[in-house]
Amino acid sequence: MEKIKESKKEMRLVIGQWALVIRHWMGCLILIGFISSCSVSKQISKQAGTILLNDTAISTGHIGISIYEPATDTYWYNYNATKYFIPASNTKLFTLYAGMKYLGDSLAGLRYQIKGDSTVIEPTGDPTFLLSEFKNQPTLNFLKKQKYIYLSNAFLYNDFLGNGWAWNDYKESYMAQRSSFPIYGNIIKSTLISPDSINIYPKFYQKQTAVMEELKNGFEVVKGFEDNHFLFIKGNEKSKEVPFRPTIADIQLLLEDTLKAKLGLDWSKYNKPGTLIIHSQPSDSLFKPMMHRSDNFFAEQTLLMASNEHLGYMSDAKIIDTLLKTDLKDIPQRPKWVDGSGLSRYNLFTPQSFVYILNKTKNEFGWNRIKNILPTGGKGTLSSYYRKDSSFIYAKTGTLSNNCALSGYLITKKGKLLIFSVLANNYMTGATPVRRAVEKFLLAIRENY
Repeated sequence: MEKIKESKKEMRLVIGQWALVIRHWMGCLILIGFISSCSVSKQISKQAGTILLNDTAISTGHIGISIYEPATDTYWYNYNATKYFIPASNTKLFTLYAGMKYLGDSLAGLRYQIKGDSTVIEPTGDPTFLLSEFKNQPTLNFLKKQKYIYLSNAFLYNDFLGNGWAWNDYKESYMAQRSSFPIYGNIIKSTLISPDSINIYPKFYQKQTAVMEELKNGFEVVKGFEDNHFLFIKGNEKSKEVPFRPTIADIQLLLEDTLKAKLGLDWSKYNKPGTLIIHSQPSDSLFKPMMHRSDNFFAEQTLLMASNEHLGYMSDAKIIDTLLKTDLKDIPQRPKWVDGSGLSRYNLFTPQSFVYILNKTKNEFGWNRIKNILPTGGKGTLSSYYRKDSSFIYAKTGTLSNNCALSGYLITKKGKLLIFSVLANNYMTGATPVRRAVEKFLLAIRENY
């Protein structure tokens, strides 16, 4: 009996000794990891100082940097990473998340209800309707088959411009106005045919244009802020895309012109949402060009569609507030987020916020889908950057005058997946030297780790 007790005592002693050894080595491993992390951080800090912080273009303004490794849940480097910056089109990364979360695999092109031989339609904000790049048009095909069509005004959205947009850009194609029922992308396309003739698409607006003088060498478009009358005077353009204002009247007239049929306007009778849906396009066929060419119109409409699907009505402010209180409630620094595209200078985000949304998007929707949507080097808005061995970076650019951004995913030479965000504001040069410095910095990280 005494021998058994002695044996158990020795066993407990051995186990205790092993436990001490294991704790010792675990501590060593943690310490090594900590030292290694500190070492990496110091090395990147040195690179950032040499390549970015002392760059003559960047040093006139402000910059924030965050680099994160999701596999180890470790920040490799932070510099002003919790400070707020104007992110420009990096805002679209948050809009992309909203679209992927609430628009499903295919876009709701139209909701409707049948009342006898009449079809009451309500808009969903789908920007692909009658856009030439989307050859298949299920919504148009459906409408052509209906005998009597009524448009339910109860669901129309008239907040055409976003908060903080530059109002005097209203004639530029990158600032197409938002609407609940986009048609032809809310853009007219004009092409010079002869010195006294302009071809207009959609043709409905041909009768609302006037050529004021001979246009031998090109033209310039004159348009009022609130009307859809277009005047063509001497200028240098051979072709031009100009937004039109998507009023209720214009929506009705454009639909009638396209369908070659009268459209009734329903003001009050059918004010309950329709239960029947026509799906138009695969969602990713909208998200990919939105990110590749940084399409502001697609982004604004994506946010409105997400609002319509999730809340039952279109409001960029309400869907943003809802997202920040629910799906994104654990964001490290709550942003000031005001639009879908990033056209507004009221937007304020931190680099860590972009790391957060990129990590969340990857975890919820998968790496392969992300790679299909975001441009890589040599593609889209990255067409002039990261062209050698381009498939190591998938990222979103952002540009406003004196502000640029780049946030995305970086795969190092050793196969590590990193998430990064670099936001630069208030520099005095153009964007190109800033982008080249950021490119050099990220390539150095890829090479060294």
